[in-house]
Amino acid sequence: MEKETKKKSASESASSSSRTKKGAICSFCGRKLEPYEPAIKGVDGSILCMNCGELAHRYFLDLQAEFGGDAKSKQPEPELELKKPEEIKAFLDQYVIGQEAAKKILSVAVYNHYKRLNYMASHKDGQDTEIEKSNIIMVGPTGTGKTLLAKSIARLLKVPFCIADATVLTEAGYVGEDVETILSRLLQAADYDVKQTERGIVFIDEIDKIARKSSNPSITRDVSGEGVQQALLKLLEGTESLVPPKGGRKHPNADMVKINTRNILFIGSGSFDGIERHIASRLRMKEVGYRKNEERVDVSDSDSLLQYVAPQDLRAYGLIPELIGRFPVLTHLEALDKETLLNILVEPKNALVRQYKQLFAMDGVELEFDPAVYEFIVDKAIEFKLGARGLRSIMEAMMTDLMYTLPSSGLKSFRLDLAYAKEHLSKGVFDKLQNS
Repeated sequence: MEKETKKKSASESASSSSRTKKGAICSFCGRKLEPYEPAIKGVDGSILCMNCGELAHRYFLDLQAEFGGDAKSKQPEPELELKKPEEIKAFLDQYVIGQEAAKKILSVAVYNHYKRLNYMASHKDGQDTEIEKSNIIMVGPTGTGKTLLAKSIARLLKVPFCIADATVLTEAGYVGEDVETILSRLLQAADYDVKQTERGIVFIDEIDKIARKSSNPSITRDVSGEGVQQALLKLLEGTESLVPPKGGRKHPNADMVKINTRNILFIGSGSFDGIERHIASRLRMKEVGYRKNEERVDVSDSDSLLQYVAPQDLRAYGLIPELIGRFPVLTHLEALDKETLLNILVEPKNALVRQYKQLFAMDGVELEFDPAVYEFIVDKAIEFKLGARGLRSIMEAMMTDLMYTLPSSGLKSFRLDLAYAKEHLSKGVFDKLQNS
């Protein structure tokens, strides 16, 4: 009876959690714990920190699922609620104005990708044809809606989504971030669910900034250009990658999570400033032989050159052929004209005018705009070449004083006219930039 009591008390002490004292060290990872940090103490005095406890819990759950766990772990993955291409485009139309060609190509590519995933999930044993994924690359000036398109699609499909900036990536061993940190962000967006992570979307922004600096292959290290392109190849095609769950540099002794990138959809995006020169050079080449002049493309309008963008233009810009081949779907976004910017300002669900009206409505103030104010804002955005992203900057500069005084003024309504817009924008940064 006395022995049983001792065993019981020992098991209770082993499973009980307590606060650590100063200088305590985790027996599993060797980390020095902060005073009063939650931990689990064993019978022999060993200490297990909270992070190691979470890792152990996940490890045993994975083992249970692999070696005959409960019925829930054996159930097949649920299929995505997939929308048809026309339904995807109709959803995008609510948030993105214009860019019809890009929305159509993107809708088809995303539909085919997730249709492929559903097919693979339901035909694990008897697949006749293996369908490869189609990553997407978007070319277009800044402020034309590249990031908004990707965000809107992720919202519609309800899959994990992350935005990665290519400018901070470097080759392994150099100052900067490893390529695998892209997957760390996706893992965090999926709440550390590996299966959901492996069905997510990664949006790699500023991919044009990792172009190599010359058309000749580098004979030295180009750690933030061609080197990053080489490091991305396996990730884009599909590989099992060891990822640090909390991001940062990979460390030999750090805990890693294995993620298969075979079914992750990668969307590359960049402004590719100056690529029009390569397109024009390719289209205006001198004919050799007896080709008729009528077959040449009229490229007199420089604004429409992006519609003729081709993989060879990306290669001339500085992307290596291997990387271009892993982005089989190529689309472009046109620069926004005045009419499109006006529509962006007032029409979408997240239109800026609607947002500001709602902000003032929260304070019980009804805000109205004169139509002439819309044209004034758009003209300024075109003048400063800021695209749709610049509309908010201009409105913020114009309405700062109004947002400061109106909530405490006691007014129930306010009409913003052209004279007020011109006066208050002239006080802002934009007018100073123009006059400098």
